[in-house]
Amino acid sequence: MEVKEQILVILNELIPGSVIETSDFRDDFTIKIRRENIVEVCELCKSHESLQFKLLEDLTAVDWGRTKNRFSVVYQLFSLISNFRVRLMADVDDKDNSIETVTKVWRSANWAEREVYDMFGITFLNHPDLRRMYMPEEFEYYPLRKEYPLMGIPGALTLPKK
Repeated sequence: MEVKEQILVILNELIPGSVIETSDFRDDFTIKIRRENIVEVCELCKSHESLQFKLLEDLTAVDWGRTKNRFSVVYQLFSLISNFRVRLMADVDDKDNSIETVTKVWRSANWAEREVYDMFGITFLNHPDLRRMYMPEEFEYYPLRKEYPLMGIPGALTLPKK
């Protein structure tokens, strides 16, 4: 059985209803997961003996600029035993822009989740140290959101004087 099929069989068997849809484009396999199941799915992907996605290569977000399911949190996973990559995506609404942290599954998610919080304003629930990385804590905007102006907001960020 191919790795793609194996992942779907295991997910559908052990966490029924967690998979919303899949796409496979040029060997780029993506599984859209329900937001409520993200930690459970990540734990299964990492620990299941046939999957072993031990490496979280990247964690980021996408602002689609729409009202429903505005953001997608994207997890890039890699399995050393099968030499296979999979992308997990979970949609987050603009109203309740929060999702559970996966730092208990991969400690490396810590800084990536902080970066997503800082740039997109997506809150990671139960994160051990959720604070801004690049922007000052009092900065009230999120620079990678669609509504943020390309040239920034004049006067929004005080710069040091020479």
